[in-house]
Amino acid sequence: MSHKAGFVNIIGNPNVGKSTLTNRLVGEKLSIITHKAQTTRHRIFGILNEPDFQMVISDTPGVIQPNYKLQESMMDFVREVFEDADVLLYVIEPGAEVLKDDVLYSKIAKSDLPLIVVINKVDLSNQEKIAELVAHFEKELPRAEVYPISALNDFGVDQLRNRLIELLPENPPFFDKEQITDKTERFIVSEKIREKILENYKKEIPYSVEVVVEEFKEQEDIIRIRSLIIVARDSQKGIIIGHQGKSLKRVGTQARRDLENFFGKKIYLEIYVKINKDWRNNDVWLKRYGYKH
Repeated sequence: MSHKAGFVNIIGNPNVGKSTLTNRLVGEKLSIITHKAQTTRHRIFGILNEPDFQMVISDTPGVIQPNYKLQESMMDFVREVFEDADVLLYVIEPGAEVLKDDVLYSKIAKSDLPLIVVINKVDLSNQEKIAELVAHFEKELPRAEVYPISALNDFGVDQLRNRLIELLPENPPFFDKEQITDKTERFIVSEKIREKILENYKKEIPYSVEVVVEEFKEQEDIIRIRSLIIVARDSQKGIIIGHQGKSLKRVGTQARRDLENFFGKKIYLEIYVKINKDWRNNDVWLKRYGYKH
């Protein structure tokens, strides 16, 4: 029996549902999801394995105009989608149809790769608007196939998944068939903690934070983890910790519960806070934190 394998690479503006779609296609929560823009910072592979195929779904940061070096690195991850894609997914939502980078949109339009325009969040619009969008993209990108879906509510996702499988080229698997992501366990831990920071803090705080896992020790019945929350300014450290440490404790408790569900084991989680001023504009630290190749 022949085997299919390929890369399905996703591109789109912030908050259009790229990570929700990735998680839905893979069947696991790999990419963190919040209502805040710029939640995804890295390029994350979710791997869907079946006996006769392996679909590698590449979730990417939302397309933005960068204001500092961290955001420049995030956009470098986005540009990589054209280098190894077998299928391109351009994800939009009603009311936000224009990609925030004309050069990238031109590359999408001119690419000879199989292209699918995914109109996500159709449950938040009406049939007339969706029909207009379908007609618009059938004319604007005549090579593309257009799929209206709701990733959050699992509407239309099965049909999209089936079409993606059909478009995969014949290849042996690129990853072990037991893998569900290319990322390490430490990366998963850091993202789960960062997700809770995004959910619990407002304004600039979540965007000034990085999470580093210093220790990950797996034993038979427990995983012991020590992690650092990196902040850019002295004042942010106090906000993260909160009065009598309550804010940090809440983040730790929420992250620990999610990690226990993900790993299926008891988790002992220690979290500390450290200041690293202006790390978002420092090439050395960005490389150490995994934002530079």
